[in-house]
Amino acid sequence: MEYEKADALNQAIRLVTLRHRARATALLATIGLYPGQDALLLELDRNGPMIQAQVADAIGCEPPSVTLMARKLLAGGYLRRTPSLADRRASIIDLTDAGRELTGRLKQVWQTLAEESTTELSAADIDAVTTALNTMADGLRPE
Repeated sequence: MEYEKADALNQAIRLVTLRHRARATALLATIGLYPGQDALLLELDRNGPMIQAQVADAIGCEPPSVTLMARKLLAGGYLRRTPSLADRRASIIDLTDAGRELTGRLKQVWQTLAEESTTELSAADIDAVTTALNTMADGLRPE
């Protein structure tokens, strides 16, 4: 790929990433969440109770970051922590009823963000962009 094309692609990705993150941060704030907490809540919603290290792996985050996020969500009453029977050093985290309710509102926020992000695209374009982004992400997996 020639430089001009590569530069245009990289700039477009950077701009979308910056604007998407800024809008996500603003929308998350309306429900009292910070970036990262959303991924943790949605992972638990999808997969149920998990050891914090498993959550970290699943959302691509360092374990200390998950510990900090979990601590804040525990304090807010959105998570509960129980000791792991298989590993005494590990804690299992799970959503409380309040956490499930918050996750429902979070899903609405994510729908709003997706709709705002794709307002100028057709349904076919959305499918094509989704496929292309997933293909790009697969090509950028750490080795």
